[in-house]
Amino acid sequence: MPVIQRFANARVRINARDHPPPHFHVQLNDGREAWVRIEPLEIIHGHVAAREIAEVLAWASERQAWLTQTFEDLQRSTTPA
Repeated sequence: MPVIQRFANARVRINARDHPPPHFHVQLNDGREAWVRIEPLEIIHGHVAAREIAEVLAWASERQAWLTQTFEDLQRSTTPA
């Protein structure tokens, strides 16, 4: 699962051949994880408050089209994950 962006407190990844809806994973440095739907931008899984990943959400809000395209491209990936 490639890391597509790093922040001081978290890493953002998108899995190849992952399930819908289009989303990305945010892993905090303490090991907790959240799944964030790309459109609309919202936390759909995990025990992470939006305030804890505010920087990630602000970054993602400016890149929703790119994140969606990246998710779709990785779903067509033929290379094993």
